[in-house]
Amino acid sequence: MILQALTQHYNMLNARGEISAPGWGTPKISYELCLNEDGEVLRVSSLLREVDNGKGKTILRPRVDIQLPAAVKRSSGVNSNFLWDNSSYLLGVDTKGKPKRSIECFNAAAKLHHELLDNVDSPIAHAILSFFDTWNPEKAATHPALADDYDKIIGGANLVFSVNGKFTQSDPSIRTAWEHYYSEDADLPKQQCLISGDLEGVVAEHPFIKGVRDAQSSGAAIVTFNAESFCSYGHEQNYNAPVGKSAAFAYTTALNHLISDRAHTQYIGDTTVVYWAKTAEPQYSDLFSELCGSESKVFSESAVANALKLLAHGEPCEELDIDSNCTFYILGLAPNASRLSVRFFLKNTFGELIKNVNAHYERLELKNTPAMLPLWRLLAETVNQKSKDKKPSPVMAGAVARSIWNGDRYPAALLNGVMLRIRADSDVNWRRAAIIKAYYLKNEDKDCPKEVLLVGLNESSTNIAYSLGRLFSVYEAVQQAASPKINTTIKDKYFNSASATPAVIFPILGNLCQKHLRKLDKGLQTYYNQQIGQIKNILGENYPTRLNLPQQGSFDLGYYHQTQKRYTKKEDK
Repeated sequence: MILQALTQHYNMLNARGEISAPGWGTPKISYELCLNEDGEVLRVSSLLREVDNGKGKTILRPRVDIQLPAAVKRSSGVNSNFLWDNSSYLLGVDTKGKPKRSIECFNAAAKLHHELLDNVDSPIAHAILSFFDTWNPEKAATHPALADDYDKIIGGANLVFSVNGKFTQSDPSIRTAWEHYYSEDADLPKQQCLISGDLEGVVAEHPFIKGVRDAQSSGAAIVTFNAESFCSYGHEQNYNAPVGKSAAFAYTTALNHLISDRAHTQYIGDTTVVYWAKTAEPQYSDLFSELCGSESKVFSESAVANALKLLAHGEPCEELDIDSNCTFYILGLAPNASRLSVRFFLKNTFGELIKNVNAHYERLELKNTPAMLPLWRLLAETVNQKSKDKKPSPVMAGAVARSIWNGDRYPAALLNGVMLRIRADSDVNWRRAAIIKAYYLKNEDKDCPKEVLLVGLNESSTNIAYSLGRLFSVYEAVQQAASPKINTTIKDKYFNSASATPAVIFPILGNLCQKHLRKLDKGLQTYYNQQIGQIKNILGENYPTRLNLPQQGSFDLGYYHQTQKRYTKKEDK
């Protein structure tokens, strides 16, 4: 399913000319190796470009818009690219301290270029072959064309050939030679491709996937067999899951294209998330990115709000040209050494997906808070932000994402993580309160009923745990009014125990409150006594011995709602 969907995505983009054709790619290129028609190196020109790093500064980045022959797959072996590569292959020198291997790489590149270009009658082809026949790697360090940026050139950056100012891959005869070479599959074993269903030459190794966070920079494989225990019926490597050469190129190119589009790539814990519409139209990914909290804003707030309203009811959004019935895919990839694991793969109509996301945001809604709580920010509330590792549990993060997009129950790990942070910090901020509210609206529990799961304070609620949270907030307000410069409040000392064992703590808090009230003027005493009296009428004379986890959630919401009322403007009361 995953590979078929990616292959289909490639075919859609290829038909519109928006992705590399079979046998071609856009590798990172930093330098141009400028030759004359005799194959002599005239100069080495930098192709690095200044780009915004997203933090208000510009940095130099290689070009990724030059169409070149597709990259070969290599790990430790010697295998040259055609018309481009690093200095080991094109110059025979590098910074790795293994000159013998560098010469092997250069000779491999020379052999490949002779194999493809010996029969090509073109001045550019002759120039390339002359370069390989005359270049002396031992004199590279003293060559005047390399002198200015020698250390950078041989430091691992990729170079591309040009002859008389013209990139070599633009020569029609050279392009034809490469495409014939790439499409030749006579030596490949014939099997039925699992993606296309056709009988064709299948490949032992698929191209690498690059750009997945925390995976190897050289790339990682999503389909791989490297041990006998994974193989069957005498097959080796990827012949155990036969995929044709064209299909392998298509799905890997499509996936690399999606990952390279940073505006439409999200990160959830250790998971890199990409998504696309079956039609390959960008507006679907644009809207989904904005709903995920992306900083890149394509649509206005009013347009997004209108789209949510329409799509959540299964109606098309003509303003954004979005069909609610369009199939939408979400793929989560996590690194595992030189391989990639699939955290999740979801398929749904775009309208149903938006309906689920919109319902999630409605559950999170609280009075006077932002309209959306991005997933990454929601998950951050389960982690100590002062620790070195600020990543949430990858398993939990994936489960939360799936629950939102599928409209399922939230995982218990989400609530547990938030409650642990509340107990550790004695702090119920709006994000944590919103998570508790959303969790129990979806995962119903009689000890955290809907009467406490409102956007604002419910003064008529008779829920004991909720009322205890309200009372604690009032006690805290009295203390702050009596001692405005105090550094440590009752929240710092008693919040955790009050929410867990109220029968033990609230009598103590009540006595403290009376002492604090005596420091206030009569007007404030009356004001706070009225609040305390109204809440105590709900509680009665006896406090519960213990509160379970859902009841503690009600307590936290009661505290949050009552505390927020303090900051409500008089005209809003």
